[in-house]
Amino acid sequence: MTQIKGLIHSTESFGSVDGPGVRFIIFVQGCPLRCQFCHNPDTWNMTDKNGAIWRSADELLAQALRYRTYWKNGGGITVSGGEPLLQIDFLLDLFKKANAKGIHTTIDTAGDPFTREEPFFSKFQELMQYTDLLLVDIKHIDEKAHKELTGKTNKNILDMIRFLSDIKKPVWIRHVLVPERSDYDEYLNRLNDFIQTLDNVERVEILPYHTLGAYKWKELGLDYPLEGINPPSRERVENAKKILHCS
Repeated sequence: MTQIKGLIHSTESFGSVDGPGVRFIIFVQGCPLRCQFCHNPDTWNMTDKNGAIWRSADELLAQALRYRTYWKNGGGITVSGGEPLLQIDFLLDLFKKANAKGIHTTIDTAGDPFTREEPFFSKFQELMQYTDLLLVDIKHIDEKAHKELTGKTNKNILDMIRFLSDIKKPVWIRHVLVPERSDYDEYLNRLNDFIQTLDNVERVEILPYHTLGAYKWKELGLDYPLEGINPPSRERVENAKKILHCS
């Protein structure tokens, strides 16, 4: 039987911001979005030419379990990216095996691969049986602005979030606050209105835009699209947190 492998960009042994507790983070390679604020453009292409490695679920679990004694307060494994849902077969294999070992599982996703078409939808439904939490990054609530910011529509992304609400799967909503893109009260209020229709949101987090990854664009020979745009002020971050009822 052929072993399922995932194309892995990197791992982090003691993650503390991507889910509850201390977590082993697996960053997969490949992402369909082209976010203007992306600080990891080196994860975009689904290729192993830039150091990414094909690894099995068994191999990664063995590595992760070395740190299990540190997984207090609901810690466990988070798969981030890149975009984990691009490698759903690998993710399903990994989470089935993690679930069998009693490991808390989290997916950090922007949701773009989601579709109700087959075979993806059946695989996604099965994956949810082995997933404890999703961190869902809503890039922009407005479809036109979402296309400008990421290159893709947000219709299927919002549909995924509604589906997760229907099945009562816990989510943390994340939103990157970008001046001149998403940092407008109109958009923030619309995002809040959408979130208020959901029954499964445990937390809402504002992630202030930063320029720490801009150098990677230059290294890759790419023009940085947000050149000259500074991070949001503390007042604007607090304003967004208030509108979105962040904890």
